[in-house]
Amino acid sequence: MFGQLEHELELHVPASEAWDLFGTLQIGKLVEKEMPELFQKVELTEGDGGVGTVLKLTFTPGIPGPASYKEKFTKIDNEKRIKETEVVEGGYLELGFTLFRVRFEVIEKGEDSSIIKSTIEYEVKEEDKANASFVSIQPVANIVEVAKNDLNRNKAAKVAN
Repeated sequence: MFGQLEHELELHVPASEAWDLFGTLQIGKLVEKEMPELFQKVELTEGDGGVGTVLKLTFTPGIPGPASYKEKFTKIDNEKRIKETEVVEGGYLELGFTLFRVRFEVIEKGEDSSIIKSTIEYEVKEEDKANASFVSIQPVANIVEVAKNDLNRNKAAKVAN
């Protein structure tokens, strides 16, 4: 069974600025710092932020779904501003998923605005299809909201200086 969920949010910063956050390891550092209710730890286990980088995400105890998993950066397109990660160990794979991919795409809207389009794609074995109910776009939407707030704070600080 294949599924896909999407979320879009307008950001009031240029696409290049949003990409500096989403296209790098900075987004992981930000969510670990700003979202302790969801992430207990985000640790770099392999790589330098490019394709092939592996992060271990450990969720705060009590969060529905997997306790932790490792995700690998499988695509980083700096020109199109697309970053994709896939779960490569634990988490959803232990629940019968054969694919769990998150994609962030930063789309230029204007000189000082952009859109972040977040997509979750997943495939789950037929016998485990009830576990598809664990998939939610909400945590990804929350990450994007935290990123938006951070980008706005940084923009305000630049204007003030």
